[in-house]
Order: sequence, then structure tokens, then C-alpha cells
Amino acid sequence: MTVRRLAILGSCIILAAAIAIRYISREAKSYCRLIPGDPTWPSKSHWDELNQTVGGNLIATTPIATPCHNSSSNALFDQEACEALRDAWFSPTTHLRHPSSPMTYQFTNNSCNPFTSPGSPCSLGYLPAYTINATTSAHLKAAVQVVKHHNIRLVTRNTGHDYLGKSTGAHALASFELIDRYDDHDNTYDGPAIKMGAGVEGLEASTFAHAHGLMVVASNGPNVDLAGGFTQGGGIGILSSRFGLAADQVLAREVVTAAGELVTTSPTSNADLFWALRGGGGGTYGIVVSMTVKAYPDTFISLAYLTVLADANASNTEDAIYAAVGTFLQSLPALVDAGVWLVWVAHPGGFLVTPAMASDLHPAELDALFQPTLDALDSLGLRYEYSSAEYPDFLAGYHASTTASWPVAKANIGGRLIPRELVQDADSLAALVTAIRLIGSQTVMSGAAFNVAGARDDVAVNPYFHKTLFSAVMSTPINYTDWAATKAAQDKLTYELLPAPAGTHTGR
Repeated sequence: MTVRRLAILGSCIILAAAIAIRYISREAKSYCRLIPGDPTWPSKSHWDELNQTVGGNLIATTPIATPCHNSSSNALFDQEACEALRDAWFSPTTHLRHPSSPMTYQFTNNSCNPFTSPGSPCSLGYLPAYTINATTSAHLKAAVQVVKHHNIRLVTRNTGHDYLGKSTGAHALASFELIDRYDDHDNTYDGPAIKMGAGVEGLEASTFAHAHGLMVVASNGPNVDLAGGFTQGGGIGILSSRFGLAADQVLAREVVTAAGELVTTSPTSNADLFWALRGGGGGTYGIVVSMTVKAYPDTFISLAYLTVLADANASNTEDAIYAAVGTFLQSLPALVDAGVWLVWVAHPGGFLVTPAMASDLHPAELDALFQPTLDALDSLGLRYEYSSAEYPDFLAGYHASTTASWPVAKANIGGRLIPRELVQDADSLAALVTAIRLIGSQTVMSGAAFNVAGARDDVAVNPYFHKTLFSAVMSTPINYTDWAATKAAQDKLTYELLPAPAGTHTGR
């Protein structure tokens, strides 16, 4: 069954600081959402009524780390449960299963930390007051009507893969269908399609597609929901170098609007909303109930992995590694133009590609595209491990290339889109390598390389994607026992590391 979670929140939007004092109290209701404690905040009977309307799926939020805190009012303190939570804290599954726990912990404002002492405070902080475990469009419509009536903020959450913390807020509230031949009535697509409910994850969609001899553009994280912020924000997928961004795949959506109405959006129905939902930002324009996307004939997949091994005893190893990185970056246009999608990582211990993935390319063809980099590594005398393999279909390659246990909630994250022009000019390339070295020598920097230059221009995605060679991601660690250190790490990321690629002239 498809699950969509709604968080009921409270917030106040400050529209203008210059509003005359005598008007503030009179106008406050126009701009501010209710929060618990306000005189008109819904009573328990109101929440009980909503709970009945949504089939008992209303959940009062309890912070996930509540078992780790033994305040006098907390009857849920459980040291054994706390230890189990700490052990599983960095697994995405831990937060996926909780109705309100974000994978980007810093957006909770450290309000209930599982790693601090039992006597430390635990409060909702920026978490929602209530969540609706919505399984039908009727639940979604009921939620919208209630928050409109009571002037309460509403946010949506699918799986919680949200680097911007948009599915958290203070004091607030999967199905499939195969379409053999989709007719979108504007003559831009004629082929198979899959209709999926909101809440369907990449691995689930890929498994269903595989059973019908098809594949879809999915994220590299198998538990990322496809209909949520992934496609609504653009969506760099494993097959994007071949078929475009995830937003380019969308043929239609069913959406509950801010008016509480269930509507269909497509090129010919509510076309403006359809456009906005393809790249305009997740959780912004409506609550997506279902999504219909293009599907493609299944085919074989090749994967390649490269690990460059740093030699601690050689004083010039880092110089050599980043000389090879320069060659690798120069080869990226040829790789992505051939339909390859890949992730590379630079870190204090070396450099790796994990993995490179391509459909309809045999390992020998993938090897040839990596050969300039391998030749550079050989000439520089660097130790490395390189391997490639072929898989019979997309699902097999997807299983081999992804993991559901990638750690989350460990880092402050920022990023930039890096255009291909930077690797096609010697001076710009040198500046880019210098920036990557600056960051990679201190922390972890990664890049997801792709080519969507030929993608559709009738979507709401940032047009800079069309000239992007890779999406660079930088991170600094979260220190759960020293929040001042976490704040310093955030400042380092914001003011020192993130500006470095901008010095290469056009990185954004």
C-alpha cells in the first residue's frame, strides 16, 4: 500500500519588517500559522475527529531519540532501546520507518539527541506536532481541509531524503500500474509507461519494471521515493546520461492541491501545475498522489570501479593522485556522452570511482573510456585497483551498484553544479583540480557525473543542469556530543569549502 506522510506544523512568515507597530497585532492572523499553546490551536477533540476521518492514521509526534532521555515526564526511557537506536542511527532505514525523523539531523536543531547524556533535554524542536500516515487521496484531502480551516502549516514527507530539511518544521501536522502504450495527446511520447503511487521507492519501481521487461530512471539510492523531491527537484538518476533527468520522464501526476482538490496534471490538463512539478521543487506546489513515467526496454548493464591507493611513505603521492584526477576529469565528457553515469570520491586517503554504470555498453567499451585515466595512473607510478563487469539487466546492475545501508545523518552537506567547460580549458581545469584537492585533503568531496544536455526544456528544472558535467557534493562531520564543533564544521563548509569551486569561474 502506498504511504505518504503529512506533517502538521506551525510557523510564522515575516513578510515585511517595516509594517507599522499599530498594525502588527491586527494583521498577524494573515501571516502567522498557529502553534501549540495559541488560544485557537485545535483541541484534543478536533484531533480525535481528524484521526477518525483518516482511519486512525493520525500520529502524535514522539522524537525518535525519546528512549535515550530520562526526564521525569518521559515514561518511554529505555536504555536498551536507546543503545539499539544508536547502533542503527546512521542507517536510512531507521529514519524511513519513523514518521518524522529526518535523515539530515541538523534540521532538528539538536532538540533530542540520542548520543547525549540521559539527563539532557528532549523536545519536539523543529519536528511536526502530528503526522498523518496517508494511504489514500481522501486522507490527503482531509489533511489539507483541516489545516486550512485551523490556519496550521502543512508539509509533506515521503522517505525523508531531504538535504534542505523541508519536511521538518516547528509545531506542525505504493501501488503500480503498467501502461503498455501511453498516449499523452501531444504527440511527444508513444511507448510504455508505469503509473506508481507516491511513496514508491527506486528499488520497488525497478523491480516492478523488470518483471515486465522494462526499466525506469531511478535514483542511485534504492530507498529514495521517486514521486517526491527526486522528480519534483529534477532528479539525477542512474540512467540520466541516456534518458535525461527524472523530471523529463514524467507524463502525468495526480495531485491534491492547496484547495484540497484532487486533480490530474499533464501537458493538456492543469499544464502550469504539471510544468512546476517537474523540477520546481519538492513539497511546494501540491501533494502528489501518483505519477506516470516513461519506461524503456530492459537491457544489459556494465559497471566499473576504480580505487587509487595512497602511499603514506611517498611524499609526492598526493601530487601524483591529483595529476591523475586532472586526466580523469578531462575524460568525463567522453564517459557521460557515451551514456555513463558515475560517482567519484576524493578524500584524504585517495580517490575512487564507485561505480561507473552504463546501459548498452559492454565492459570492454567502458574499459576503453577509462583507459586515459589508467594510463595516467601507470605513468605516475600510482597503485590502483580497477575492475569492470557486465550484468544481464538493469535490476541486476542496480542491485550490484547500490546499497540500502548508505549512512545518513552523519554530515553537513553542500554542493555545486560544475559545467563541462571547466575541464575543456587548461587554466580552468587546473583551478578545478586545485579546488578538489583543497577540499579532498580535508574532508570528503564527491561528484555525480552525467549528461542531460539534450533534455527537455519544457520543465521547471534549473537550466544550469543542461550544461552540468557533475554535481559536486561536499561534507563536514556532525559531532553529536559537541554541537559547537558541528556549528564550526557547518561554517567551514559554508564559508571555506563551498566557495572553493566558485573560484574556478563558473561553478555554481
